Formats: sequence, structure tokens, C-alpha cells
Amino acid sequence: MPIDHQLGPVGPHERVLDRGATAVAHPNIALIKYWGKRDERLIIPYVDSLSMTLDVFPTTTTVRLSPAAQADSVTLNGTPAAGEPRQRVIAFLDLVRELAGRTEPAAVETRNSGPTGAGVASSASGFAALAVAGAAAYGLDLDPTALSRLARRGSASAARSIFGGFAICHAGRGVGAAADLGSYAEPVPVPEFDPALVIALVNAGPKAVSSRAAMRRTVETSPLYRSWVISSKADLADMRAALHRGDLEAVGEIAERNALGMHATMLAARPAVRYLSPATLSVLDGVLRLREDGVPAYATMDAGPNVKVLCHRADAARVAETVRGAAPGCSVVTARRGPGARLRMGAEQ
Repeated sequence: MPIDHQLGPVGPHERVLDRGATAVAHPNIALIKYWGKRDERLIIPYVDSLSMTLDVFPTTTTVRLSPAAQADSVTLNGTPAAGEPRQRVIAFLDLVRELAGRTEPAAVETRNSGPTGAGVASSASGFAALAVAGAAAYGLDLDPTALSRLARRGSASAARSIFGGFAICHAGRGVGAAADLGSYAEPVPVPEFDPALVIALVNAGPKAVSSRAAMRRTVETSPLYRSWVISSKADLADMRAALHRGDLEAVGEIAERNALGMHATMLAARPAVRYLSPATLSVLDGVLRLREDGVPAYATMDAGPNVKVLCHRADAARVAETVRGAAPGCSVVTARRGPGARLRMGAEQ
């Protein structure tokens, strides 16, 4: 069934001040990766990226204005947030307030139904949900393109989670305001392609090295990074053609080489950034065995040890069984293409 990519404008008529605004967004897994920022303040990536939004692990975020409060409050999964996670949310709220011409503090409550900070795109779903809820709570009237641009300021991958199904995030050109305007996400129409993505959670704990720190180190020190940027541009063109054909084998081959290339740039950084664990490598070996047995299965990985395996829906059960055998004790979740970010209205609140 085709996914509806559209999210209507978020305006003041769509919020209830005394209850705040609640939004739901899902993570996305990039088939063509973004890795590295050419502008860290505006969060402008070096390369375009293309992803599939999933139907699992949604983030639900509520933003309530608190005019009488002295400062913002941030709660993550029922616990007050501290350190960098709190500061990132507050910095994002400051941006929303600047755009809205407002000053009221807010109370933010976020719940992730999947792992946080483990390389399963929790920042994508988190900042997409915060963008939609925050814009509504502060009365911003934004269309989906503008929402994706706003979400990007929290996390570049969050721009893509504004949309369901497949989406591309443009890296944009130029510097400053021109770069900000040109870096946004939009849907990629792929109505007949609905694969499964088997997610092997070999380690659901937080990463030892954050994605932001790993990106910076890779860009600054890896001798392989520039070559990967060039090859990624070619991978994107090939991926769009493969998706248009609905060719899972080609989509999988391109996604796998793009992800392995990204991890190669990290391994070549100085010092190396290594997210791949022994369990990760065991799962990758299992994916190779599946292909040797005639099952089209292809791996991709974000900045973390967890592996996502793209396959036909009819093969998902076998792929999941193979993954469990390759990494005993790991948690396995099967996802499909999911919906874009949305406000929860009325009784849903």
C-alpha cells in the first residue's frame, strides 16, 4: 500500500495552548548515507542522503508552553534529561522560539520506543517529532519542506523522518543562509517497492563515541573520506534508478557498498572509530551465507554495531532466523516502510 508522504501545514489553529502539542515520528534508515557536516552550526551535510522511514520504534514528543517557568524542562523516557541531550533540545527550542518570535519556556516530554543513541536513528525520529510538536506549540505555520529544514537543525537525518516511505535530503550548496535554504528533505515516490528490513540489535546500549564526534574525527583525519564522498554521489544516482525499477537486488548491493564504505572511512580515521563488533561481523557473515543460498539479503549499518538487512518480505522470516543464529541473544525486529511525522490531535492526545 502506498504511503502518504504529506504532512499538512502546522499552524496556530492546530494547537491547544493548555495541553501543548504532541507529535509522533518514526526513525529512518539511510540507504545512501550522510556522514560528515560541512557546516556544524547549521548542520549542513557534505552529501545528499536517501532513506526509508520505518514502521517501528516511533518517538512521541509533547511540547507544552510554560510561561510561568524560569527555564525549559526536558524529560526523556520519564527521566529528566541532562548533559548534551538536554542542551541539544534546549538549543533546538531556542531556534523555534527565534523563528516564532516567542520567548516562553517549554516543558518537553519525549519517549523513544526503541534504543536511544545506539545507531538505530533515534535522533532522526526524536528531532522530527520535536520539530513538529515545537512548531505547533509555538504557532509556526510551516509546510513539510520547511519542517524538514527545521528538523535538520537538530539532526540531519531527522529531515528525512518528516516524510514517510522513501525520502532524500539535499546537502544544498553555498554557505550560510543559502546553504540553509538549500538543505531540506523531500519524498521520493516509490509506490510499488515495499521490502522488509530485518534489524539485528546486537547491542542496544549507547555508543561509546557519539555520531557527532565520530563524524568530526572522520572528516578531519580519515584519508578515505574524500573518496567516499565522491563515490557516494555516484551511489545516489544508481540508487534512485534502482528504486525506480523496484530492483531489490540492485538497491541492496548499492546500500551495502555505501554503508561498508562509510565504516571504512571511520576505521581509517586517526584514531580509528570502530563501531563494528564481533557480533556485527557474525551477522554480516550470515547475510553473505544467505546470498550464497540464493536469498537476496543485503546489509546496511548506521553509526553503531547494529545491522539492518534489506530483503523481500517473503524472505524476512528466514533472514531473521539466520540473524538470530549468527548472533545468539540479539534482539531481532522486522520493519517495513512507515509513515511520516504527524501531530496527534483530539482524543489521541
